Amino acid sequence: MLLPIAGPGVVRSDDGRAFAVFEVDDGYRVTDALCPHNKGPLDQGWLRDGSTVVCPWHWYRFDLDTGECDTSPQHVLGVHPVVDVDGVPHADVGGPPAPLSWSERLRAHARGDG
Repeated sequence: MLLPIAGPGVVRSDDGRAFAVFEVDDGYRVTDALCPHNKGPLDQGWLRDGSTVVCPWHWYRFDLDTGECDTSPQHVLGVHPVVDVDGVPHADVGGPPAPLSWSERLRAHARGDG
C-alpha cells in the first residue's frame, strides 16, 4: 500500500494504521507512529543528527534508516521505504497485518500490547 506524503507529521492508511513522517536532508523517512518501547507519539519527538528520532516520552533514540534503538537494542522501530510516484513521495507501508486469532489477541492483551 502506498501513502502519499505531504510533509512531516502523521499519515494514516485506509485500514487505520498510522505512520510518522520525518523530513531529513535528503528527503523523507517514514516509521511506525508509536514508539515500540511504550507507545509514545514519535511525530512529536525530536530529530537529532539528521537521522535519529528521540521519543518525547522516555527519550529512546531510533535510527530513521534502520529502526535500531540506541537506547535499548531489544526495541526496533518499524521503518518503511519512501518511493517516488510521478514526482510525489509515497510511503510503501505494505499490506495490513493478518488478523490475530483469539488466543493471539488474549496473549497480546496480557502482554499489554492490545
